[in-house]
Amino acid sequence: MAGFEYLARLLLIFLNQTKFVRQIWETEMSRTSNIIDFLEAGIKAESLRQKAIANNIANLETPGYRRIDVKFRELLAKALDSRGDIDLSEIEAQIYQPKKTPVKSNGNDVNLESEVGEMVKNTLRYKTYFRLLQKKYRKMEFAINTK
Repeated sequence: MAGFEYLARLLLIFLNQTKFVRQIWETEMSRTSNIIDFLEAGIKAESLRQKAIANNIANLETPGYRRIDVKFRELLAKALDSRGDIDLSEIEAQIYQPKKTPVKSNGNDVNLESEVGEMVKNTLRYKTYFRLLQKKYRKMEFAINTK
C-alpha cells in the first residue's frame, strides 16, 4: 500500500503541475492572440491609409477635393486608456477629412510633397507591423516544432 500512496502523491503532483502549466499556456496564448489581433488591426489600418493617400494623389488637381486621412492611432490609444478588456474587432480604422491643410484657389487642399512624406511613413509602419507579426508566427511555429 505504501507504493500505491507514493504513486498517488506523484500523480497528484503531476496533475497540479500540469494544471499550472496549462494555466500558463492559456494565459500566454491569450496574450499572444491579443498581440496578433493588434498587429493585424494595424496592418489593416495602414493598408486603408495607403489607399487614402493614393486617392489624395489621384485627386491632386480635382477642383474642390479635400484630402482624406485615416484615424486609427487615436482610437487605439483611447481604447488602451480605458483600462478594460480591449476588443480589437470593435476598433476599426476610420476615414475622415482633417481640413487642417491650406486650401488652394480651386478649393483643393492636397499637397503632393506632404502626401509622399505620409506615404513613406505609412510604408514604414506597415512593414513594422508585418515584420512583428511574422516574428510572432515564427515563434509559434518554433514552439510547435520543438521536441
